[in-house]
Amino acid sequence: MRMSTKGRYAVNAMIDLALRESAGPVALAAIGARQGVSLSYLEQLFARLRQQGMVVSTRGPGGGYTLGRSAEQISVADIVCTVDELTDPNESTRNDDTGPSRELWLRLNAVMREQMATITLHSLVQEQHVKGFVVDAGQPRRSEAVKPLAKPVMTRAPNSVFAFGRSFAR
Repeated sequence: MRMSTKGRYAVNAMIDLALRESAGPVALAAIGARQGVSLSYLEQLFARLRQQGMVVSTRGPGGGYTLGRSAEQISVADIVCTVDELTDPNESTRNDDTGPSRELWLRLNAVMREQMATITLHSLVQEQHVKGFVVDAGQPRRSEAVKPLAKPVMTRAPNSVFAFGRSFAR
């Protein structure tokens, strides 16, 4: 079992989502800004997570993503295997590795997968809370204030070329 950058980004994004979903759907753009990951990359990862039912999307204004299952039911192994598209734990080993170390790598992959299966998203969120992480309330949306209309400037100057020309004729 290898831990790719896809897996790391997906786990971080899922922690971010789980920390903030109590306030409603979380936009991928906001997750991307906080995690330093491009929106298009997150869209690819979340498409796979959505297909497996780990997240649910909400469209429209105020839309975003929420968890599709409780955080206790989602393990790190679930997330990593979903985004890396691994169905068989032996897939992560090289097919041409027939040497004496193949069995070692197969055993290590199995141990790593078993360990990641014991770590839930809920436990990772709890660790963040224990470390003192506080969810920011977010930037309040600024409503456009109605600007008072400026009083028109009254001038005695002519308002057109023709009126300007007539002013000389007087």
